[in-house]
Amino acid sequence: MSIAGHTILYTGAAGGLGLDTTVGFIERGANVVAVDNNPDKIAALRDAVPADQQERLIVLECDLSDLDGFRADLEGTLKRVGGFDVVINNAAIYPSKPFEEYTIAEHQAVQRVNVDAGIVAVQVALPGMRRRRWGRIINIASVTFYGGWEKLSPYVASKGALIGLARTWAREFGKYGITVNAVSPGAFPTDAEKIHPDPEGYTRFVLDHQAVKRRGHAGDIAAALAFLASDEAGFITGQTLNVDGGWVMH
Repeated sequence: MSIAGHTILYTGAAGGLGLDTTVGFIERGANVVAVDNNPDKIAALRDAVPADQQERLIVLECDLSDLDGFRADLEGTLKRVGGFDVVINNAAIYPSKPFEEYTIAEHQAVQRVNVDAGIVAVQVALPGMRRRRWGRIINIASVTFYGGWEKLSPYVASKGALIGLARTWAREFGKYGITVNAVSPGAFPTDAEKIHPDPEGYTRFVLDHQAVKRRGHAGDIAAALAFLASDEAGFITGQTLNVDGGWVMH
């Protein structure tokens, strides 16, 4: 799967599954514009990239809830790197509480980071992709979209929106050689699990639902993303790939 030489715009690139997949892209010869807003995680990402490959990493530290600022940062970076070949919309926030306790403003805040920032990223990258007649857009969804979780309604709604956008963008952009897909990770061990009060019980819950009886790891996601970002995936678009150990089956 060749992604060498591609420039990947990756939001949420330093946290959760982002760090290991970012390093994996760089090791495969890609250049990554890593967008994140956590200084500690950004420092860890820099440390994880081998010294002889540091030039392949460009870190963009910004607040995705500031959509105008994010757009300006992306446009400036675009001029620096010459274009984005791949966009991965991964950044997300995930508050947890009963549905009736969320305010509309809280719903909108989740939508702004999880969905609207992704729209901005695609709007900035799209003109260059159209000119080159080649592009890959990957929206990161979630196993929670398929049900089974309480207290995450704004988050789940945002993931549903990303799947919907992947399908409509796939239809609209296909004539330009651009594919758009969603990847839906299962319950991977990340910081997001810290919202669960019983970690051991949660692990049992996950394994009971999976066909594969082990926890997922970053390499599982990295392989799926690298494939969908490659030339070899050029005839796959508008799809949602569930990387979840057989939790969800169609």
